Amino acid sequence: MGAQGIPAAREALLRRMYEVFSTDEREPFMQQCLAPDVNWPNVLDGVRLHGYEAVRAYWARQFAAGHPLVRLEGLRPDDDGEAVVVTVRPGARDATGDQWARETIEHVYRFDEDGLVTRMDVRAGGQGAPA
Repeated sequence: MGAQGIPAAREALLRRMYEVFSTDEREPFMQQCLAPDVNWPNVLDGVRLHGYEAVRAYWARQFAAGHPLVRLEGLRPDDDGEAVVVTVRPGARDATGDQWARETIEHVYRFDEDGLVTRMDVRAGGQGAPA
């Protein structure tokens, strides 16, 4: 087990996801971390996306609008014991550098039997949690 009772493979996968999100490695890593029929939130439009193509298009739209950043600040099991909650601090990169939000949010991940992400949800967080 990894951080606070999270299986080490899930912790490693999630940490790597956040490392590559803001890089050109994002695309090749997608198929190593997301299930083909992944259920993903489109926070911009308030709808759910399904599958690689939809997530790929959403991420392309996000990066076309600006350079989003997400810093992992903590990991813990969800109350149901099945999902992993990742506390993150959102931000953006602009001409003046990296700008980080004051508040954190939570990304909640569910996995299939192969360890791939099948669903991600976003919910309000707090001030952060230890990693």
